[in-house]
Amino acid sequence: MKKITLAALILLVLLILVIFPQERKESSSPLFEQPLLITSAGQNAEILMASVLAKRAGLDSKLSKIATPKDLVNIKTIVLVLGASSKGLGAAGLDMTKEKERVNLLIEEAQKKTVPLLCLHLGGEARRGPLSDELISAFLPFAKMAIVVKSGNKDGFLSGICEKHDIALVEVEKTADVLTPLKDAFK
Repeated sequence: MKKITLAALILLVLLILVIFPQERKESSSPLFEQPLLITSAGQNAEILMASVLAKRAGLDSKLSKIATPKDLVNIKTIVLVLGASSKGLGAAGLDMTKEKERVNLLIEEAQKKTVPLLCLHLGGEARRGPLSDELISAFLPFAKMAIVVKSGNKDGFLSGICEKHDIALVEVEKTADVLTPLKDAFK
């Protein structure tokens, strides 16, 4: 009788495992690979903060304020820091037309090489405005992921673009909080 009960119990357990399989715990793969190229869309000062955050995260990164397609050699991810600075554009000898053309060429080449784009908006509400919004509208739709300071998305502008284009969005309270999601994106 004990053998029949034990056999029935084992059969029941096997039947349950077949009918209700356990969830497979797949290791979550990183969204991005290293090395990464950090550049700006709008020649903003936040690009320097992005570089510091990447170093603190232990990421293999290269900073180029005016990156071009030739800078993509051996690069596996582009980190594009969104936000226009009239002062920064002037210091770089660029206007909005030239800056948009530069970034467009960079993104086109990245797409040919299947190099993904991670966008950062670190300036919060202060780095929003017509020029920044023009750049955000032009380049955020190409991103695989965006990490933004929440105050820069008070009006839902960035989240609306991310939702429309199925882009992963992470909002943080302050610029320093970008460190954790940035690091996690490259694990």
